[in-house]
Amino acid sequence: MRIVLFASGEFAIPTLRSLSSPRQADHTIVCVITQPDKVAGRGKKAKPTPVKTEALELGMKVISATNVNDPEVIEQLRMYNADLGLVIAFGQKMGEKIRTLFPHQCINLHASLLPQFRGAAPFQWSIIRGEERVGVTTFRLAERMDAGDVYVQRWTLRKEDERACELHDRLAMIGVDAVNATLEILQENPGFLPTPQDETLATKAPKLSKEDGYITFNCPATQLSNLICGLWSWPGAKCMYTSQETGRSEQVTIALARVGDPSPAADPPGTVDYRRYVATADGYLEILEIQPAGKRLMSFEDFVNGRRMKAGDRFTSVE
Repeated sequence: MRIVLFASGEFAIPTLRSLSSPRQADHTIVCVITQPDKVAGRGKKAKPTPVKTEALELGMKVISATNVNDPEVIEQLRMYNADLGLVIAFGQKMGEKIRTLFPHQCINLHASLLPQFRGAAPFQWSIIRGEERVGVTTFRLAERMDAGDVYVQRWTLRKEDERACELHDRLAMIGVDAVNATLEILQENPGFLPTPQDETLATKAPKLSKEDGYITFNCPATQLSNLICGLWSWPGAKCMYTSQETGRSEQVTIALARVGDPSPAADPPGTVDYRRYVATADGYLEILEIQPAGKRLMSFEDFVNGRRMKAGDRFTSVE
């Protein structure tokens, strides 16, 4: 099967590598469409997408498209006589003309068990919402975001203390199997009809912003630990730490935490107790990793020792 891959982010790279392997004799990526290079860093240098970098190293044809729906882009793609458009972490909305350009139309790999968590940050929100079962879905691209009919789903249980960046990498690998299974279905049964999604079960996973990272300790410990894991590595769960002894405050990002003690907290939310646990709306939170503003990520033990943390110190919201 001849495939045009529409992809930009790192989530697509395991599938890109799999489909470019010599062992994949039945399928060929004839072209990769990706987002334009972005100017980044102090030197204002143009930085290609992760997929573009990987595809060029593999010797593939790459097109950087500002608007994939541009008639010139569509005509250029038509020349490849591809059977299928495969969309993974692409970053552009695709109109009807591009969705229906290929005989098998366009298939999207999404990092959730649709119809749950439709949107730009599915695996992050699955952690934030405390889902135990997570996974990926392949579906036929439709006009509404992530609402198309489903081909294949693969699920797994979320690991204890698993963060968004770690779940991202694990789901990207699981996605390889989901894509391969979908291609097998389309090759063996071209008339296969995917399953419509149950709209009554649909939930949203909107793009995260920096503001989503400002946390408060006036909520349950389980909710906080899920939020902290779901926000790492971006935008990160940010708050203020204040030493009772010195009065010094600094902004920190909590990178990893879990419920330390479910017993009702005897201290106001955000207060550090004698165990260096932090009081929440119900029990206590145990912080495991933390990053002071402008400094390296460190274990909470190193942070405690460096600041001589004592019971009564506080973690509060960023003003």
